[in-house]
Amino acid sequence: MKKMIAMVLALMLVFSMAACASSEGGAENGKYTVGICQLVQHEALDAATQGFIDTLKAELGEENVDINLQNASGDSNTCANIVNDFVANEVDLIMANATPALQAAATATKDIPILGTSVTEYGVALGIENFDGLVGTNVSGTSDLAPLDKQAAMVKEWFPDAKNVGLLYCSAEANSKYQVEEMKKMLTEMGYTCELYAFTDTNDLAAVTEKCNAESDVIYVPTDNAVANAADIVGGLSDKPIIAGEAGICRGCGVATLSINYYDLGVATAKMAAKILKGEANIAEMKIEYVDESTLKYQYNKKICDKLGLTAPEGYEELN
Repeated sequence: MKKMIAMVLALMLVFSMAACASSEGGAENGKYTVGICQLVQHEALDAATQGFIDTLKAELGEENVDINLQNASGDSNTCANIVNDFVANEVDLIMANATPALQAAATATKDIPILGTSVTEYGVALGIENFDGLVGTNVSGTSDLAPLDKQAAMVKEWFPDAKNVGLLYCSAEANSKYQVEEMKKMLTEMGYTCELYAFTDTNDLAAVTEKCNAESDVIYVPTDNAVANAADIVGGLSDKPIIAGEAGICRGCGVATLSINYYDLGVATAKMAAKILKGEANIAEMKIEYVDESTLKYQYNKKICDKLGLTAPEGYEELN
């Protein structure tokens, strides 16, 4: 009888331990669940997501990573729904691809680690004054900010005789507003007359683009997800040359760009994620990482340049 009781108690202990292991899940058994919220599908964001997924699987082992990729189709409210589901399902980490996704994630949880990518300026995105590169909470990530001073210099290099520069952007994206305001300061100092042309969404994109085109000699577009998602439309409505903030936009409507590699941006974000998940780093102590300027490329869109009768200056690569 004593032996039977001992056996029963032993079995109960085994089942109890198994139940605890099952309920803890995730990192406790080496299996990590990562939720990815991507704002919209376009070339740059897709590349960042792919770089993140490929590298995270390589860092942790493909069999050890369960990735839940969700696309918000450009809707900030959908971003909120996606990250709230991630929080409810207790994912181990959230990767937020683009500013509205990051803002939604930061609102949804103060506990789960959040890494942003394709976010230009985290201080602007998160409303942090005098931002020094460290959020200091459960949020960190990588920035896609290309050197705006060098992009402004491109306008002068390509169009020294132009007078009016139109800065086209989506007002719903805080980081787009930041970029065009900085560009306006620099271009004004160079002697250009600059005007901001803000559209709210696809409903007024055409009208604002046409107005910008009619009143400008040259157009500048920052790294803006709304424009990237409608670059072909912008290109079809404009017969003025466009300097673009990133390669995907340039491919659709621009003549030239100085752009980062978004796949590499995703790679850098994944390496941060691996350190966090393996317990090698505390996200509250991880500063925002920026691109290595040596990897930036000056590129031109031959098709549009030929159409407008423009010749790329020396040092520019043809955009594939």
